[in-house]
Amino acid sequence: MRSGVRPLAGVGETRNMSSGGVLFATETKVEIGERIEYEITLSDDSDGTPPVHLHCLGKVTRAAEQAAEAQASPLFEIAATVERYQFVRRNV
Repeated sequence: MRSGVRPLAGVGETRNMSSGGVLFATETKVEIGERIEYEITLSDDSDGTPPVHLHCLGKVTRAAEQAAEAQASPLFEIAATVERYQFVRRNV
Protein backbone atom coordinates (compact mmCIF):
# COMPACT_ATOMS: atom_id res chain seq x y z
CA MET A 1 0.00 0.00 0.00
CA ARG A 2 1.28 3.49 -0.79
CA SER A 3 -0.42 6.76 0.11
CA GLY A 4 0.41 9.69 -2.18
CA VAL A 5 4.19 9.81 -2.38
CA ARG A 6 4.54 8.33 1.10
CA PRO A 7 5.31 4.58 0.91
CA LEU A 8 3.43 2.49 3.43
CA ALA A 9 3.78 -1.13 4.27
CA GLY A 10 0.70 -2.79 5.57
CA VAL A 11 -1.41 -5.85 5.30
CA GLY A 12 -5.16 -5.74 5.34
CA GLU A 13 -8.26 -7.77 4.81
CA THR A 14 -10.77 -6.95 2.10
CA ARG A 15 -14.27 -6.64 3.53
CA ASN A 16 -16.23 -5.59 0.44
CA MET A 17 -15.37 -4.91 -3.19
CA SER A 18 -17.21 -3.56 -6.23
CA SER A 19 -16.27 -2.14 -9.62
CA GLY A 20 -16.05 1.36 -8.12
CA GLY A 21 -14.36 0.79 -4.79
CA VAL A 22 -13.11 -1.39 -2.00
CA LEU A 23 -13.56 -1.53 1.77
CA PHE A 24 -10.72 -3.07 3.76
CA ALA A 25 -9.37 -3.24 7.30
CA THR A 26 -5.73 -2.53 8.07
CA GLU A 27 -3.45 -1.42 10.90
CA THR A 28 -2.13 1.40 8.68
CA LYS A 29 -3.75 4.80 9.13
CA VAL A 30 -4.43 6.91 6.02
CA GLU A 31 -6.27 10.20 5.64
CA ILE A 32 -9.48 10.88 3.73
CA GLY A 33 -8.74 12.37 0.32
CA GLU A 34 -5.27 10.85 0.02
CA ARG A 35 -4.32 9.07 -3.19
CA ILE A 36 -3.66 5.42 -2.47
CA GLU A 37 -2.02 2.54 -4.29
CA TYR A 38 -2.98 -0.93 -3.07
CA GLU A 39 -3.01 -4.54 -4.14
CA ILE A 40 -5.71 -7.16 -3.68
CA THR A 41 -4.77 -10.83 -3.91
CA LEU A 42 -7.36 -13.06 -5.54
CA SER A 43 -6.78 -16.75 -4.98
CA ASP A 44 -8.50 -20.07 -5.35
CA ASP A 45 -6.28 -22.81 -4.01
CA SER A 46 -8.69 -25.58 -5.02
CA ASP A 47 -7.01 -26.24 -8.39
CA GLY A 48 -3.42 -25.17 -7.63
CA THR A 49 -3.59 -22.06 -9.83
CA PRO A 50 -1.27 -19.30 -8.60
CA PRO A 51 -3.02 -16.24 -7.15
CA VAL A 52 -3.79 -13.18 -9.27
CA HIS A 53 -2.96 -9.77 -7.86
CA LEU A 54 -5.11 -6.74 -8.64
CA HIS A 55 -2.92 -3.62 -8.47
CA CYS A 56 -5.15 -0.56 -7.90
CA LEU A 57 -4.90 3.22 -7.76
CA GLY A 58 -7.60 5.26 -6.08
CA LYS A 59 -8.50 7.78 -3.42
CA VAL A 60 -9.49 7.26 0.22
CA THR A 61 -13.15 8.19 0.71
CA ARG A 62 -13.61 7.00 4.28
CA ALA A 63 -11.30 6.10 7.16
CA ALA A 64 -12.56 5.09 10.58
CA GLU A 65 -10.78 3.61 13.57
CA GLN A 66 -12.37 0.41 14.82
CA ALA A 67 -12.55 -0.60 18.47
CA ALA A 68 -9.44 -2.59 19.37
CA GLU A 69 -10.87 -5.20 21.70
CA ALA A 70 -8.53 -8.17 21.34
CA GLN A 71 -5.96 -6.47 19.11
CA ALA A 72 -2.61 -5.07 20.23
CA SER A 73 -2.82 -2.21 17.73
CA PRO A 74 -5.71 -0.14 16.34
CA LEU A 75 -7.55 -1.33 13.27
CA PHE A 76 -8.72 1.11 10.62
CA GLU A 77 -11.55 0.52 8.16
CA ILE A 78 -10.66 2.21 4.87
CA ALA A 79 -12.92 2.80 1.86
CA ALA A 80 -11.17 3.72 -1.38
CA THR A 81 -12.13 4.21 -5.00
CA VAL A 82 -10.79 2.04 -7.83
CA GLU A 83 -9.80 4.57 -10.47
CA ARG A 84 -7.23 2.44 -12.30
CA TYR A 85 -6.33 -1.22 -11.98
CA GLN A 86 -4.11 -3.84 -13.54
CA PHE A 87 -4.11 -7.61 -13.15
CA VAL A 88 -0.66 -8.94 -12.24
CA ARG A 89 0.44 -12.57 -12.27
CA ARG A 90 3.61 -13.52 -10.50
CA ASN A 91 5.43 -16.80 -11.02
CA VAL A 92 5.74 -18.56 -7.69
